[in-house]
Amino acid sequence: MRAAHERPVPARTTVGIIGAGPAGLVLARLLHNAGVDCVVLESRNRAYVEQRQRAGILEQSTVDVLRAAGAGERMDREGQPHDGIELRYDRRSHRIDFPSLTGGRRVMVYAQTEVVKDLVALQLADGAPLFFETEVQAVEGIEDTDHAPGAGHTTSATRPAPAPRAPSPVIHYHRRGHGPATLTCEYVVGCDGFHGVAARTVPAPLRTTYERTYPYSWLGILAQAPPRYQELIYAHSPRGFALASMRSPTVSRLYLQVPNGTDPGDWPDARVWDELDARLATDADPGWKLERGAVTAKAVLPMRSRVVEPMRYGRLLLAGDAAHIVPPTGAKGLNLAVADVVVLSRALVQRHVTGSTELLDAYSQTCLRRVWRAQHFSYSLTELLHVDPAQSPFRTRLQLAQLDRIAHSRHAAAELAENYTGRPINSASHQRR
Repeated sequence: MRAAHERPVPARTTVGIIGAGPAGLVLARLLHNAGVDCVVLESRNRAYVEQRQRAGILEQSTVDVLRAAGAGERMDREGQPHDGIELRYDRRSHRIDFPSLTGGRRVMVYAQTEVVKDLVALQLADGAPLFFETEVQAVEGIEDTDHAPGAGHTTSATRPAPAPRAPSPVIHYHRRGHGPATLTCEYVVGCDGFHGVAARTVPAPLRTTYERTYPYSWLGILAQAPPRYQELIYAHSPRGFALASMRSPTVSRLYLQVPNGTDPGDWPDARVWDELDARLATDADPGWKLERGAVTAKAVLPMRSRVVEPMRYGRLLLAGDAAHIVPPTGAKGLNLAVADVVVLSRALVQRHVTGSTELLDAYSQTCLRRVWRAQHFSYSLTELLHVDPAQSPFRTRLQLAQLDRIAHSRHAAAELAENYTGRPINSASHQRR
């Protein structure tokens, strides 16, 4: 059996997937398990893909999807189920208990790097073809004469007899060591992120981008230090936001709000630890401090919200970061990507099995309902917990009043908990809400 890097890329497939992040890999797994041919093309090498530091919180629905896809064994063994988060504000602390507020839902702390490793291993062992170091340069033939660009409101039952189809979509790519080639598909799915080819392929007059850039960033570190806390701590402080998270029982993941344009080199390790301790301090336990250890990674993460509409153009469909980006405060990025591809896999399977395009036609509209709800939650939580550089004392008092309401109103706490743990992924619930 040939090694993965030696196998030829097929000339044709049913679904061509651009990008081997969580969206592309989960979609490939779901399609493969349903008997739909697909091929995944990823521009980076395997080591890079498996080491990208991203999210670490999985919603209940995401956990359920990974288990059903056969990718849950190591997650269930090494992941850390969490039943709540801690809010710290005004030097006070309050815990949000998820199960009691959501009918039993919880989250799982399991890093995106580990999710990707699990999915890559499955894919290379017995899944659809996955090719690294294969850069997509262009996509052609995505127009579909059966549908208006970005359409999504007719069904196979109501649509008139289709006109002759345009030529099949063709992905032009260059594979390292093999040269340029093409992959012909029935559908192309862009899971290649913010700067990828897929979103740019949609003609500019037919796409709308909604975006907000925040006036602050996050300085994030990974440290070989056992977390002194059992659940994530979100802290509002006059000095700025702080988040105490974790990757494992021995590795801490920690963040500080910093000005845009901050150079990580201006924050030596001791300064980071001191500032974290200051922002996380409470009057009830003034001696509380983080466990310190060797810092193994340090980077500044800009904060932005972004949505591209529509998420479908002809036979090109966008998913994950190619279609939307959320600030990391609400832990929605990976979870939204998984929700997208669950909806999309059902639509592609329906098309493959029955010939109906009903779910494909509704894909963009269905997903955007969830996307905008998640954007609102992430935006609201970000605005609530961070201190704008130009913020007035009046705004600070409003933030503290809302945090106090969450601490003392079951209704407000339940709304936060329901959004944080995530809503079930199913098309019917998207359409109703």
